[in-house]
Amino acid sequence: MGYSFKFHCFFVWIMVLSSTLCYSQDNFVKSRATYYGSPDRLGTPSGACGYGEYGRTVNDANVAGVSYRLYKKGSGCGACYQVRCTNPQLCTDDGVNIVVTDHGEGDKTDFILSPRAYGRLAKSDKADELYAFGVVYVEYKRIPCRYGGYKLQFKVHEHSKYPNYLAIAVLYQAGRSEILAAQIWQADRKEWIFMRRAYGAVFDTNPPSSGSISLRFQVSSSAGVYWVEASNALPNNWEAGVAYESDVQLE
Repeated sequence: MGYSFKFHCFFVWIMVLSSTLCYSQDNFVKSRATYYGSPDRLGTPSGACGYGEYGRTVNDANVAGVSYRLYKKGSGCGACYQVRCTNPQLCTDDGVNIVVTDHGEGDKTDFILSPRAYGRLAKSDKADELYAFGVVYVEYKRIPCRYGGYKLQFKVHEHSKYPNYLAIAVLYQAGRSEILAAQIWQADRKEWIFMRRAYGAVFDTNPPSSGSISLRFQVSSSAGVYWVEASNALPNNWEAGVAYESDVQLE
């Protein structure tokens, strides 16, 4: 009887968890959004995810900083959301699809949008009115990221110092995935060593002294939590500021 009760509780827990995940992904959540100042209306290269120029222009600059609970200490970086404002006189039905590139919040907002993304909430002749509001009520939901023609890339952060210090940011993270952890292969010890999450989507470590670099990442997605390996992800003569494309594609 004890075994049956434990199994039943576990089954119920799984059902509740599954229901919660479905709700969080497939139903809209009510919130508020604003936008930040940017003379070119694009994203910012100094966002808290560490994406640099990629964070300024990815997804046609439809990007946003998000609240702490969506930022998730950095694992929320790269997530995609559909955001739409709830004023039918000013806003479109579909809103805008954004990529998380930064952390920021204010006045009970979950999203601080790039000016371009904020303007695309509005109907074609109502953008100026929407900008004048400054803060609007919205609803949002998590959606898969889609990057046609791109596989996962590993950008060597500009702060890296060859050959003694390596920091990487993960780019073009597709699907509903979140990267929870990163490891680097140490051939001399024949084991995977955890990299430190320096901040946002940036992981750093002391790299191996020679040879190409293999990486692997712990990923959370609709398929569960699992490890994805990228063999020879970086060449042995890697350079700071360069993004290297892998054969990996997340879903």
